[in-house]
Amino acid sequence: MTLSETPPGNQPLQTAWRWFVGLITSEATIYVVKRVLQALLTLFLASALCFAIIQLAPGDYLDKLRENPKIKPETIEQLRRQFNLDKPKFVQYWNWLIQVVTRGNFGLSFAYQRPVSSLLGERVFATLLLAISSLVVTWTIAIPLGIVAAVKQNRWVDRVLQVVSYTGQGFPSFITALLLLIFAQNTSPLFPVGDMTGIYYNDLTPIGKLLDVGWHMILPTIALSVTSFAGLQRIMRGELLDVLRQDYIQTARAKGLPENRVIYIHALRNAVNPLITLLGFEFSSLLGGAFIAEFFFNWPGLGRLILQAVTAQDLYLVMASLMIGAVMLIVGNLLADLLLKAVDPRIKLDEMN
Repeated sequence: MTLSETPPGNQPLQTAWRWFVGLITSEATIYVVKRVLQALLTLFLASALCFAIIQLAPGDYLDKLRENPKIKPETIEQLRRQFNLDKPKFVQYWNWLIQVVTRGNFGLSFAYQRPVSSLLGERVFATLLLAISSLVVTWTIAIPLGIVAAVKQNRWVDRVLQVVSYTGQGFPSFITALLLLIFAQNTSPLFPVGDMTGIYYNDLTPIGKLLDVGWHMILPTIALSVTSFAGLQRIMRGELLDVLRQDYIQTARAKGLPENRVIYIHALRNAVNPLITLLGFEFSSLLGGAFIAEFFFNWPGLGRLILQAVTAQDLYLVMASLMIGAVMLIVGNLLADLLLKAVDPRIKLDEMN
């Protein structure tokens, strides 16, 4: 029986079969499968490039151990064989790749003597929580304010929002984080700084634990959101102003359609498309921004762990962290494409690169 044939039986079974066939043969499913296959090739090339770049750094993790006179040369040699550093660079990469593909094992951390997967698993949730919360806050605030600025063009509201936007873009994340730390110090203990939970976290109710984590997230989320919010607001304003000047918008107004319908139904639907395209890059770039916020606010995420790994030349931990960034970029771009299709059905996924 082929996919196009319906199985014999009652009507519910035939309906379910047609739904299943329609799902797996739909444009979105075919596009996702194609992008996943492309992603596998991209990740392979990215991992090879990252490994080669890391190897360009002089020395390795064992160099610092060699400087310690208390560590015997025999111990250094034993660790060298244990970490496979005695093998050629290509063999090191090939062995790492094989164990990633076959067993999902990203290797053993040199510094922590623990599997890399478990180390990242303990901290990746905290980083993603901070990055996603910042993304939600940024879009929730920037899009409405960008619309208001475009609708009230050249009025006092627009001018105030432009000043706020330019000011926000002029503050890098680390400057914003530093100012927020000073603010937290002057308002202590109103805003907690350090870790993602309080000292009495384990004694709280489930709702209390959720509120405790949320309260600790306020300042790091603001530090991550300020710069992104400012840029996104300006883009939203510019895109909406450009669409409002189009002929079909003037035609809709001439037909007597309400202004709110013209703006929020006809204009906004087209103006938001370029912003959705930026979503993939925003999602991946927030990982790098989260590292800065984690460092300043002592947030227990990937930032400090990866910084220590790079400093210590902890090869497999650095490789795994770079792969996380690549996966976030790929997933973000895929989500952006699917959202574009959902917002604008005229877009054909098979025509998108």
